[in-house]
Amino acid sequence: MRRSAKRLLSVSALITAAISLAACASFGTQRIGVPKSKGALHEGAVLFNQRCSGCHTLSYAATSGSALNVRTAEYNNGPNFNQRCERPVTRVLYAIENGGFSGAIMPQNVVVGQQATDVAEFVATYAGRQAPRIPGQTPCQQKAIGTLLGIAQQATAATGSTTPTTTTAATHAVAKKAAAVPSKAKRKP
Repeated sequence: MRRSAKRLLSVSALITAAISLAACASFGTQRIGVPKSKGALHEGAVLFNQRCSGCHTLSYAATSGSALNVRTAEYNNGPNFNQRCERPVTRVLYAIENGGFSGAIMPQNVVVGQQATDVAEFVATYAGRQAPRIPGQTPCQQKAIGTLLGIAQQATAATGSTTPTTTTAATHAVAKKAAAVPSKAKRKP
């Protein structure tokens, strides 16, 4: 092979390699869009990125797990939260605790405790920001996000007491189950 042909081949190989590297560098560089100064919302975004990115899309958490095309969707592709509004925050927390709304694919309690609260508040705050405007429907950002009361605050609110009660998560869960199960006296034979 001539010297000029070798030079042309090596230059074209270098150009091809440079283009490939530039293309690879542009993927995977999306970053979490919630500043660290937002505290719990940033932590929620990080947790969402770690635990939910395989199935859900939300640009503020740098995730893209939802199917872009219905025809190529897989059974585990979850909702695109860029488009879907998720408010109030209690609805999001319910989905986290119960494995979504169908309970078929999403694992229950994918995050728990304060982490679940952080993720729920993050999703409720940032979901639906790219949703198309539909005439006659309230845009997502105009809907109330709502609040989550801590266990001690819930006990205080339920009893009407002004002094906070000390309640553990276990006693709260037992009380919740007891309230859901009707007593034998109330049952009809």
